[in-house]
Amino acid sequence: MSRVIHFDMSADDPERAAEFYRRVFGWKVEKWEGPEDYWLIQTGTGQDPGVTGGVARRINPGDTTAVVFDVASVDDFAKVVVEAGGKIREDKKALPGVGYLVMCIDTEGNTFGILQLDEAVK
Repeated sequence: MSRVIHFDMSADDPERAAEFYRRVFGWKVEKWEGPEDYWLIQTGTGQDPGVTGGVARRINPGDTTAVVFDVASVDDFAKVVVEAGGKIREDKKALPGVGYLVMCIDTEGNTFGILQLDEAVK
């Protein structure tokens, strides 16, 4: 069974959003060293784990927050999403050191991601 492993928030100014969540919730928010303008969020500690998240620059005006589910294969699950009446919003992309991500839209217009974890991805 797939589970929520991450959340993504969109922001016009990711650095400003990062500071907001640091101040409000005390989250650890740091700029990712990867190829995209992305800020990683850690909501818990080793003793009190939380869900990881991130803040990215807003792509579309209506973008807000999306959950990301772990899956064994983004290719297989993308087919199931479409067969179930959903849509693919962003095709499969490699996230170096993380895995493969496909962004989808469900039958109600909600955005969500499916992530195939694979640290060997370059």
